[in-house]
Amino acid sequence: MSSFISFLNTLQPLSPALTQALLASTTPERLPAHHCLLQPGQVARRVYFLEAGLVRGYTLLHGREISSWFMQAGDFVISILSFFTQQPSEEYLELLEPSVVHSITYDQLQRLYHDFPEFNFIGRRVLEKYYVLSEQRAQTLRSRTAAERYELLLRDFPTVFQRVALHHIASHLGMAPETLSRLRNKPS
Repeated sequence: MSSFISFLNTLQPLSPALTQALLASTTPERLPAHHCLLQPGQVARRVYFLEAGLVRGYTLLHGREISSWFMQAGDFVISILSFFTQQPSEEYLELLEPSVVHSITYDQLQRLYHDFPEFNFIGRRVLEKYYVLSEQRAQTLRSRTAAERYELLLRDFPTVFQRVALHHIASHLGMAPETLSRLRNKPS
């Protein structure tokens, strides 16, 4: 059984029929580092479950990359606005490491919601998790100091500095790379 199905079973036990439908609907892929799952102008047609690897969501602002989020193994990866509206995206979804993903299309997901009402509960639980993460991120950027944002990132993602380039981390934290370097070199 795939890690995708195992994860969904932790949210709610899946019926055998739903399990079979999910296995038939998902596409597993091994993709290289720096592969773009989505680019601006494209419509997000798939939601991804990240079995292994690391993904960065970012936008371009005046030619500068602004990292919005990082997702790692066990997370769902999606351009929410583009996927749910089926409109062109304004963001990039880039693999930072070689990754294993399981994906399902928008149409397949809608069909599963229709055919398996119990799957709506799982969809709601997943959406709640990521909505809460989004709100926490927004509040952190609005109300925390640079040092507090840095400490929270270290707490929530202790391996970030081994896996993500410093300039990506700095943009994610809403600070200049020099500020991040000062924080990292500051004695504890």
